[in-house]
Amino acid sequence: MRLTKFSDYAIRVLLFAANRRGERCTIEEAARAYSISEAHLRKVVRELSHAGFLVGTKGRTGGFSLARDPAEIRIGDILRVTESDFALFECQCTTGDPCLLRGPCSLPAAAAKAVRAFLAVFDEMTLVDVLREPNPLGPPHLAWPPALPAVAQANPGPT
Repeated sequence: MRLTKFSDYAIRVLLFAANRRGERCTIEEAARAYSISEAHLRKVVRELSHAGFLVGTKGRTGGFSLARDPAEIRIGDILRVTESDFALFECQCTTGDPCLLRGPCSLPAAAAKAVRAFLAVFDEMTLVDVLREPNPLGPPHLAWPPALPAVAQANPGPT
């Protein structure tokens, strides 16, 4: 099974927003961070906003942020919104037509069971889990918890 680029981009945008700790993000910033087309990300952000994962603000000072705590956003829920087809193969059984090869078989039930198992793994994983896990392929793009901005030390004055 292979996820679509749309799902990949959706997860990246949500991770980007999670790493900003409620601070508003822009599509331009996320596109630059991941080298993704702004036009593609606009579609992704729109879909994630409609699904309740993001809150968006339009206008010159607009942007987006997570609508919920990142620990409550499950990867499985994201995939259910962003993936339009989990069919592992095309089967005439799903159309009601008899199978040309053999007639009724157990493959559709096995495929449905496999998809449920696939999603169950991602249902156990939240955005925070993804950000905390080390990346075995190299340095992570993001980290959890994100580093807090440096606070300028108050000038203690003359001593």
